[in-house]
Amino acid sequence: MKKLLSAAVLSSVFFGFSAAALAESPLIIKFSHVVAPDTPKGKGADKFKELAEKYTDGKVVVEVYPNSQLYKDKEELEALQLGAVQMLAPSLAKFGPLGVREFEVFDLPYIFEDTEDLRKITQGPVGRELLDKLEPKGIKGLGYWDNGFKIMSANSPIQTPDDFLGLKMRIQSSKILEAQMQALDAIPQVMAFSEVYQALQTGVVDGTENPPSNMYTQKMHEVQKHATLSNHGYLGYAVIVNKKFWDNLDPSLRESLEKALAEATEYANDISLQENIDSLQAMKDAGYTTFYELSPEERAEWIQQLQPVHKKMASRIGENVVEAVYEALGKN
Repeated sequence: MKKLLSAAVLSSVFFGFSAAALAESPLIIKFSHVVAPDTPKGKGADKFKELAEKYTDGKVVVEVYPNSQLYKDKEELEALQLGAVQMLAPSLAKFGPLGVREFEVFDLPYIFEDTEDLRKITQGPVGRELLDKLEPKGIKGLGYWDNGFKIMSANSPIQTPDDFLGLKMRIQSSKILEAQMQALDAIPQVMAFSEVYQALQTGVVDGTENPPSNMYTQKMHEVQKHATLSNHGYLGYAVIVNKKFWDNLDPSLRESLEKALAEATEYANDISLQENIDSLQAMKDAGYTTFYELSPEERAEWIQQLQPVHKKMASRIGENVVEAVYEALGKN
């Protein structure tokens, strides 16, 4: 009887200690992404980690996994839905294959004139309504992070739309981007971001499109002889979390994380423009790539060639969504 009582007491003490230890254990948030730490997204993720841990007094620990350390482009959304990671910032093009095609409006070529145009959507009601469409997929959309406007690169000059004829151009998985490359008479090649450098190096693809910061940090300029500052398309991200995980958080923790994210978003978007300016200059200084700037007349030619993609893909995206974006931008 004494032994049983002793065992019961020890058991009580042990489990009481375990429960206390468990209660004091920080909540782990795994934040996975596919780009380098020194890109705008990489720096935004690190800033969120810093602020989240600060504002929750260490009750939350954010583990950031850059450069596809955990998952490649095609895998990460499924991992989030399954709860294998809690947080991502995938490019907006990733939501089309998931079944939320409305996000593909961001992929339309020359839809945004500049960052001011972009903010009318990402910080307005249209952007919020798009994020809300992720919830039936088990995903909570928290905000938008910029990377920037894309330039075209290849191993041959691409100054006019005619120069794309027959080129194999790497794209993200996006029907809009496929249509864009087809409008240029190029051959679109869907490929994971982490595989692009080697594909360019070996000639599996001839070229690609990226904001300068992505091109530079992945060293694509070392294997691309030419690039045109077309600024034809926007590359941005949606910061998302597993909805069940988010909804089950203690409200005070969630409030602190929302504050951290709001500040990290402002930080990431503020540095995006400068990061791209610096990356472009660094690539020019490296001397591997010849950069070409379009004249106003040449830019008009690109726009004329690519504008039909809007009409062609409106039914896929949702004509009401395209119309809402046009209206918000004053294009009607």
